[in-house]
Amino acid sequence: MNMLSVLDYAVNTLKVKHVIVAGHYGCGGVTAALSRKQFGLIDNWLRHIKDVYRIHSHELDAIENQTEKVNRLVELNVEEQVYNLCRTTVVQNAWKERTDLEVHGWVIDLKTGLVKDLNVSHQNAHSLGYVYELNEETVSH
Repeated sequence: MNMLSVLDYAVNTLKVKHVIVAGHYGCGGVTAALSRKQFGLIDNWLRHIKDVYRIHSHELDAIENQTEKVNRLVELNVEEQVYNLCRTTVVQNAWKERTDLEVHGWVIDLKTGLVKDLNVSHQNAHSLGYVYELNEETVSH
């Protein structure tokens, strides 16, 4: 709810044009998700990273170098979170009213300061698949 509140304020009140989902190479959360250890309450947050791993396990299991595996999972996690953000009703409804909102996925290399654009930007719901395009019908409860 906290993230959705911030997103709603940014998109609907401030009318931001660009939302950036940013991860960083060498992420401790991604490393922890790959470790198969239990850390406590944070395991509930790490489960989402593990879900991304499950979806892409064939590719990730082929990477032998642990640093490269962590960094690739960082990229895949950012891509998935961009997709998740685009599927929120906040973004979906904003796209119905405006054409200037874009959601981008970047990864920051903390060692060099360079930002890598993952080229997973979305400007409307059409790129997400028709099942995510919300229409004007109301859901009855």
